[in-house]
Amino acid sequence: MKTNNNAALKAGAAPFALALALISAPAFAQEAAPQADSATETNEPTAIVVTGSLIRNPNLIQATPVNVTTADQIALKQSNTAEEVLRQVPGIVPNIGSAVNNGATGSNYVDLRGLGSNRNIVLLDGQRIVPADLQGRVDLNNIPLALISRVDALTGAAVTTYGADAITGVVNFVTKKDFAGVDIAVSDQITQQGDGNYFRGDVTTGVNFDDGRGNAVLSIGYQKSNPVYQGARDFSNIQLDSFSGTAGGSGTAVPARFSINGANRVIDPSTGLLKPGFTPFNFNPYNIFQTPFQRFNIFAQANYQLSDAVEVYTRGLFSKNTVKTIIAPSGLFAESMKIPFSNPYLPAGAAGQFCAANGLTDAECVAARAATDPTDPNYRTFNTVVRRRFVETGTRNSQYTTNVFDYSLGFRGALTKTVNWDVRASYGESDRLQTITGYVLKSRVQDALLATNKNSCLSGNDGCVPINLFGGAGSITPEQAAYTLSPSTSSNNTSLFQVRGLLSGDFGFTVPTASEPVGFAAGAEYRRYRAAQISDTLSKTPGELGGAGGAAPDIDGAYSVWESYGELVAPLVSDKPFFKSLTAEGGVRYSKYSVRGGPKTEAWTYKFGGSWEPTEQVKFRGNYSRAVRAPNIAELFTPNTVGLTNLAADPCAGAAPLTNANLRAICLAQGAPANSIGQILNPTAAQANITSGGNINLKPEKATTYTLGAVVQNLPFLPGFSVSVDYYNIKVTNQIGTPLPGDLIDACFGNVTAASATDTACTIIRRGPATGGLDGSPATTKGLFGGLTNQGKLFTDGIDVILNYQRPIGAVKWTLNAVANVTFHSKFKATATSIDRECVGLYSVNCSFTGSIQPRHTWSVQNTFSLKGMDLSLLWRHQSSARYEDGNAFKGTIPADSGALSGQTVDFNKIDAFDYLDVTTRFNIEQFTLTFTVQNLFNTKPPIVGNTIGSTSYNSGNTYPSSYDALGRRFAVGARVKF
Repeated sequence: MKTNNNAALKAGAAPFALALALISAPAFAQEAAPQADSATETNEPTAIVVTGSLIRNPNLIQATPVNVTTADQIALKQSNTAEEVLRQVPGIVPNIGSAVNNGATGSNYVDLRGLGSNRNIVLLDGQRIVPADLQGRVDLNNIPLALISRVDALTGAAVTTYGADAITGVVNFVTKKDFAGVDIAVSDQITQQGDGNYFRGDVTTGVNFDDGRGNAVLSIGYQKSNPVYQGARDFSNIQLDSFSGTAGGSGTAVPARFSINGANRVIDPSTGLLKPGFTPFNFNPYNIFQTPFQRFNIFAQANYQLSDAVEVYTRGLFSKNTVKTIIAPSGLFAESMKIPFSNPYLPAGAAGQFCAANGLTDAECVAARAATDPTDPNYRTFNTVVRRRFVETGTRNSQYTTNVFDYSLGFRGALTKTVNWDVRASYGESDRLQTITGYVLKSRVQDALLATNKNSCLSGNDGCVPINLFGGAGSITPEQAAYTLSPSTSSNNTSLFQVRGLLSGDFGFTVPTASEPVGFAAGAEYRRYRAAQISDTLSKTPGELGGAGGAAPDIDGAYSVWESYGELVAPLVSDKPFFKSLTAEGGVRYSKYSVRGGPKTEAWTYKFGGSWEPTEQVKFRGNYSRAVRAPNIAELFTPNTVGLTNLAADPCAGAAPLTNANLRAICLAQGAPANSIGQILNPTAAQANITSGGNINLKPEKATTYTLGAVVQNLPFLPGFSVSVDYYNIKVTNQIGTPLPGDLIDACFGNVTAASATDTACTIIRRGPATGGLDGSPATTKGLFGGLTNQGKLFTDGIDVILNYQRPIGAVKWTLNAVANVTFHSKFKATATSIDRECVGLYSVNCSFTGSIQPRHTWSVQNTFSLKGMDLSLLWRHQSSARYEDGNAFKGTIPADSGALSGQTVDFNKIDAFDYLDVTTRFNIEQFTLTFTVQNLFNTKPPIVGNTIGSTSYNSGNTYPSSYDALGRRFAVGARVKF
């Protein structure tokens, strides 16, 4: 059932990430100062708050090294959403976004270091905005990209500055300040194959008033994208099994499969008898590589100088987003159904076989076939597990409609000549409604199956039409199909209220050996989160919606936090031999959490570090921090629910239990019926059931991070050049997460000879009572158990490199921006007895805790050449090779009947390094700008590894569409006018 989890619980996504910290670099060491974006827009004010610090001082712009993406780079790339911008940044691993279809949530998230999208914070001008879900994550679709001046990605622990959830860092979207004028921009994109059209339009207007004392800005935007179907690409239109190389698919197919005597059989249309064999259902053509998206957004901000001492500032955003996912048709996914022997569509031959399997004599069978009234003593029914794809009902569709507003009001001013104050409050709400259609209702199918004639159902329910499940595609008529369908809804509602007060500046004195004063920031804040999930009866009934992957339970939780914090930056030595500067810095934060219905928690976090400039050309820096992350609402309040995880091989499947008595005993102890032994199937489409939920007694995670780095800049023989190199090292203990599927299986079956059928690690696994499998109805098959605990550990380390160079070549201005990341380790250990799993450069179900693939090397190099109003930009993106974790995937020649890949020699155990080139030409004619972009210039196709080698969300269409470009060459044209 590779496609049956519309909002499936992914075990690979359950383990969460880690923390890391990087420190102190002049902003210009990372990037040239931002230029005004219009003739009347001013640059950033002199005294700024750099991302990663709360200290507001023009002489101390020395915060954590930040990867900066400018508005100009966004325009050259013609990025449409914030998710697209961040997907290109090395060190950021793709998370749920536009390339995720099965498993999408209606939102896009960022995942710094590839270790959990709930471990970083998304900020707008240094301030939190309302999260979109119960995990506290911000939807990147709500960012007003048209008004963004730059994007700061600080991939380091920032909990002392911004609070919990910032273990792996923050992404800060900085808006244009004091914008005045009108800016109108439109763009349109399309793939070379003529699909995936993406339109975007924005209008931004701003005005300075009252002799410059105030400014107001309004930006209105609209976006719409069309789907790209996997069936429209030759490499993805047929699903390939990653371990056999054959054209595979789901075991829930058409015609239907019925269980009898522990085996699965289909009805031979020529004889009406049950027989072995079936053709897997190819679901790929129905799925999509680009999810349809529509957005209306409004963003406004203003500031006004009330007096020389007080300025008022405000900001508000509203966004309405509609995201659609489309997956293969619904059906009965190993559901146990009751069928009367007198069902009018049941073939006589199959009826006779079911009679024999249920112990009926020939005479009893004949009588049962004739008994159409349940009150007749001869009326009989039988139970069978049915796997049947309802191709007649069309695709399963989910529409996520999200309305978000977030409003902020603040006052700031100067307390003294060197100390500023800032007080602000904000409130935001996010309401996301999921409406799903195309899902058959198990109860209605059961109602229609109990019919004993073709004209009416025994129940007498309005609209009930007896259904024919015993034929091939088309045997279910439109009238029969219509009765099985009904829309269902669930909603997610979140809110965030926050108040903050801050003092920052300097103490007005200096260390005797230094020339700059000691800077500080101190403040307090209060935040209150509330989140709820409300589902209708259909959504929260396990197994009722065919192929929904599990129920969507009602959830309601809240917590609040009081915090106080302080930061200090102390210049120790200035302008001395070998000591151009020597600076020490530190920070501390105290947090007190109150969880509704749960315990109160206190936590301290701190950091300290320093930087040394022996000369103005070289700086060395280092940092150490202690961080914590408190559990979020989903982790605390979600009840245990059956969902889906990825598991290709079940130890109880096949003939192995017939020859191993201990293994047989374990399978039976887990609930497998005796007649299923030897005939248990591997989870269809590599998806097994898993039971998981929240834990009100979870404790905060703990993390320690340190960094060491250097910056080289201002070289007299190489003006315009700067480079920074930073090593990061992060360890997380008490990690909140659940063991991976491999860990759960190994805990019981790792040593079958020594394992006991009474071990808790074995008996906690619960199998289907009819099939003995780990897949099937979530109402009866609990599958694996992966409850949340604090037993996990994570570790990662690596190097970040940022290089910038700018110089004239004759009349041409050449600008080079390069960012690279090398990840040495990315480890996860779920429990004390689990494998300490290394996942850098590896892909598998068990390495899905990183989301998509975590490459060892990534870089992005952009060269821009400017000449008299014309720009030519070349963006080179590189991702290093990867390989399958276990090394036992298919290697050889793709068999015939596998579409365009038939006859090709492949090795699904490895992925070569990939490179992409994007080219942009831009013409600036006075106030008008015209931009042409070709993305993936060489039309590089993604690597093919089959469809069952990784997690469902990220391994789709025989590839990893979030990590590699599955759309192919794309063309974009944009026009912009400013006045």
